[in-house]
Amino acid sequence: MCQIIYRSLGFNENQPPQTMAHVHPPLPYAYDALEPYIDTQTMQLHHIKHHGAAVDNLNKAVAGTDAEHKTLESILASASAYPAAVRNSAGSHYNHSAFWQALGPAGTQPTGALLAAIIATFGTQDALKEQMNARAISHFGSGWVWLVMKDGKLEITSTVNQDNPLMDTAEVQGIPILGIDVWEHAYYIRYNNHRAAYLTNIWHVINWEEVARRYDAAL
Repeated sequence: MCQIIYRSLGFNENQPPQTMAHVHPPLPYAYDALEPYIDTQTMQLHHIKHHGAAVDNLNKAVAGTDAEHKTLESILASASAYPAAVRNSAGSHYNHSAFWQALGPAGTQPTGALLAAIIATFGTQDALKEQMNARAISHFGSGWVWLVMKDGKLEITSTVNQDNPLMDTAEVQGIPILGIDVWEHAYYIRYNNHRAAYLTNIWHVINWEEVARRYDAAL
């Protein structure tokens, strides 16, 4: 299951284990590409500082341990076996890598099998957005809200801090199709404490083509 998403994010699970180091991927677009919905300063701080620190901390946390030569996917699948420093950094690295690719400067819309699944599960695309936003608004503290594939069906769930549905500790385990960051650092510069406004606007920059690729791969 994990290998599907691992490959979709551009990681290479076939890389020789002895050379496996977790790498901070560049954004697939410019830092100002998501304006006005996500501001340039937020993107710079979020990607360079927060994600970059997660990758650095992950490499430091696994150095000299049995996790040093393991892929990100295997670490996530056995998250309960690792200390918090490894679990949090690995989750943050995965979550952010997936998040950047699920965003894009040009607004797209779900089509094909993904759209059919959304309609079958939620009734309409707007209903999906409303349910994910409601889950995100009601989520206490920091974390992520997810659209996942579980047992061949779409489901909405959330995780605390930098956990994700690939972890064996997740309340709902599944293949992440779309994750939305609801940590304050994802929106506070532009939106202050108005999480709802951030959630309303982020749908303008969802890269539905990427979400559809993940859905098709999960099938």
